[in-house]
Amino acid sequence: MKRLASLLFVSVFAGAFTLGAYKFFFEKNNFTIISQENGNSNGVFNTNYTPTSANGSGINEVDFTMAAENTVNAVVHVMNITLSKGPTSILDFFYGSSGSPVPQLGTGSGVIISSDGYIVTNNHVISRANQLQVTLNNNKTYNAELIGADPNSDIALIKIDTDEKLPYLAFGDSDQTKIGEWVLAVGNPFNLTSTVTAGIISAKARNLGKNQSFIQTDAAVNPGNSGGALVNTNGDLVGINTAITSQTGSYVGYSFAVPSNIAKKVIQDILEYGNVQKGFMGISPAPTNTRDAIEKGINNIDGVYIELIEEESAAQQAGIEIGDIIKKVDEIVVHKYPDLTGYLSTKRPGDTLSFVIDRNNELLNILLTLKERQSLVVPEMGLEVKNLTEHDKKVYKTKTGVKIIGVPERYRGYGLSEKVIIKIDDIEIGNIDDAYNAFGGISKYSKTVITMLGSNGERDRLIFQ
Repeated sequence: MKRLASLLFVSVFAGAFTLGAYKFFFEKNNFTIISQENGNSNGVFNTNYTPTSANGSGINEVDFTMAAENTVNAVVHVMNITLSKGPTSILDFFYGSSGSPVPQLGTGSGVIISSDGYIVTNNHVISRANQLQVTLNNNKTYNAELIGADPNSDIALIKIDTDEKLPYLAFGDSDQTKIGEWVLAVGNPFNLTSTVTAGIISAKARNLGKNQSFIQTDAAVNPGNSGGALVNTNGDLVGINTAITSQTGSYVGYSFAVPSNIAKKVIQDILEYGNVQKGFMGISPAPTNTRDAIEKGINNIDGVYIELIEEESAAQQAGIEIGDIIKKVDEIVVHKYPDLTGYLSTKRPGDTLSFVIDRNNELLNILLTLKERQSLVVPEMGLEVKNLTEHDKKVYKTKTGVKIIGVPERYRGYGLSEKVIIKIDDIEIGNIDDAYNAFGGISKYSKTVITMLGSNGERDRLIFQ
């Protein structure tokens, strides 16, 4: 018994001695300091050992299947039939005859947003259409009616009539989307119905030269995807796919979508008012990437530097000044102008917003109530006009009319600057909306008489043909 106890003791002692020797002589210490008050001056860097693989981290892989299944049934194929009257023979070409109408077919996508058949798509998908047809994912085809459209946001609303309850998508909050978040693009590229592609949100508030704010994604979008859905992994609609930037016209790595908050607001306006209600601040930002901007340091500003404020605008009435820098509006941090315009596109006249303004390195909180637009460019002649201020009414001795504040180069010699238009032919002009409609009705084949007032109240007439 004593011999057995001795052998056991020797075995335990030998094992402990061997383990200790291994630990001391062979095993390297494997540790890293992950925080250090004095920075990295000693060559020790912060390190995170969390696995980048979802499997290694214990997090479930992203599952697109439910979002894709719900979305494909709510995305439709939109066919735009346009009648074109071009020459059909050599005699038509030489003698100017228009020939017989020739149908032309355009295609795109749309998203069902209600069970009774309302569908949102792009304006460019349905513009100039003589007939619209919609094909559902179950291959049923219906004629569609145009309810309304907004070319500025490139959003249109159409409707089909059906007795069955249709699958539809709920609008998500595009302001809450994050860069790097997974999204799906669903549509009908190249007439391939119910196509799903995946990617991430690459950027937000992208400006493509349209004073618009787009979501940029690397989900593959091609011709035919226009008007289709951009959804998050919950299947919520966060954007309407609308554009690609490519020399070939096909996908090259990134595409753009109208944020859902903008699309939703446009659709609500069309249904409630018949047109889009736009709230305006009445400011102009300083242009960037110019010599003057570089010299003044405006290019390096984080925010929107205000260079111009319109008279009697919402900004002027709120106490905003030239040189102020907009840093935040409500809960939206403003880094650049599209951040601001994108948020304003979701608001209407009369909405009150909270702004954080940097004025001479002091942060101010200012409440601003948006107003209706006070200026615009009229069709046909391209004049920029604005509503009259109280000061203008006294100077020009009139209570109605619109003031010309911008003249295209081809009309510079006609003496139009700073004149007030009070009548187009026999149509009285009371505000910019009247002017827009009157100029839009000008015929290219007849003369138009424009009645104007000068600063001394003198009346002029311009015959435009």
